[in-house]
Amino acid sequence: MKNITLLGLLLLTVTVSAQRRERKPRTNVPVDSIVMSDPFILADKKTNMYYMTGTGGQLWKSKDLKLWDGPYNVAQTDSTSWMGPKPMIWAAEIHQYKNKYYYFATFTNRDVKIDTVNGNVIERRASHVLVSDKPDGPYVPMKDKTYLLADKPTLDGTFWIDKDGKPYMVYCYEWLQAIDGTMEKIELKPDLSGSVGEGKLMFKASDSPWSREKDPNGKDIPNRVTDGPYLFKTGTGRLGMIWTSWVYDVYTQGVAYSKSGTLNGPWVQEKEPITPPNFGHGMLFITLNGKLLMCLHSHKEEANGHYHRVPHFFEVDLKGDKLVVGKAFVP
Repeated sequence: MKNITLLGLLLLTVTVSAQRRERKPRTNVPVDSIVMSDPFILADKKTNMYYMTGTGGQLWKSKDLKLWDGPYNVAQTDSTSWMGPKPMIWAAEIHQYKNKYYYFATFTNRDVKIDTVNGNVIERRASHVLVSDKPDGPYVPMKDKTYLLADKPTLDGTFWIDKDGKPYMVYCYEWLQAIDGTMEKIELKPDLSGSVGEGKLMFKASDSPWSREKDPNGKDIPNRVTDGPYLFKTGTGRLGMIWTSWVYDVYTQGVAYSKSGTLNGPWVQEKEPITPPNFGHGMLFITLNGKLLMCLHSHKEEANGHYHRVPHFFEVDLKGDKLVVGKAFVP
């Protein structure tokens, strides 16, 4: 599992680098022709448009989820900051909050090495937030140059307003350094321009009963990867989180629920995954027509060793006490 995941990170690096090159936007591109990891969709009622972003940091626009225009480069980072002149961008999300739009993403400066663990060199990587007045950007830096610790690789930051009314970022502490990857939270300033205090543990990858891997001796053990958190509430008000890991070499998404109904947990993991094998890093959104959908990517390793990831949709039911994933949805 370790070697597979490291290969995945290497191939993802190649994919991100390719995606970030300047490309002329195209029109009327079918969604199943867009190669993208970690897709995230904002259904914006103000503009009556869908905006999709993800790993690679580029933006696509659509009126119907079926045909898309793009890609557009919308993230404008500070070249003098810790990110450097050309950071990699992973798992970008767009959240509307208090009349502005916020771009949560993972930025990596490959020229800065922060640690070496078990022979793996770890680059400067962290979840961060940019802001714009419009859903299609441009997204620019705010006051604070850092949100999370410089010597701790973090990724896949997402947004949540907890019961205390305060904004939070929920993110992963990467397994490469943590060994047993974790899910953590940190409070954000009221305008999301920085963080408050320190990150706090929510749960560990090994808490999951469904994610597995083999150790070097072939022994069956819990997987160490935490990936792609996204928070939601059920119809009964129960707080849940979808997140992704692996079942050996199969990319898989599961769900956890908070007993307290807050980010503080404790978090209880469901025993079984909730989506088909080789689908993951999902999020939920309500279409402009009022339909609840899950957007996530399919995962396939091709003969040349590259990962092929394409956005997909599933119907979702949240009316009861649990998230129930239904049939595939084709726009």
